[in-house]
Amino acid sequence: MLTPALLVFLGGGAGSVLRYAVGRLAVQAGGGAFPWGTLAVNLLGSFAAGLLIGWLGGRSSSAGAQLLLMTGFLGGFTTFSAFSIDTIALAERSVAIAMAYVAATLITGLAAAWVGLVLTRSA
Repeated sequence: MLTPALLVFLGGGAGSVLRYAVGRLAVQAGGGAFPWGTLAVNLLGSFAAGLLIGWLGGRSSSAGAQLLLMTGFLGGFTTFSAFSIDTIALAERSVAIAMAYVAATLITGLAAAWVGLVLTRSA
């Protein structure tokens, strides 16, 4: 039996390679003026996460599959899928909390990226 960390590692590697391939295909198809590859993996990953949660959610023996496919594969492919599923789960309990999560993620994520860029550019 594979350990949980190995399942995540194997799935993550495969997801990362697929993300790279989708990104290359998107640049070839649409050019680099718009991040089509990122948009494609975010949409595909979110769709796949919904399918997997729906499919694995009712199965009692799905822990290994969830680690391999959700945490590993989709985590390597795009973390936006986790963001999407987390937001939906929050919205089922409270739309206000879900919207606060979306706003906090976008605002603080963009701010953190900007601070990182500023720190490295000024060094």
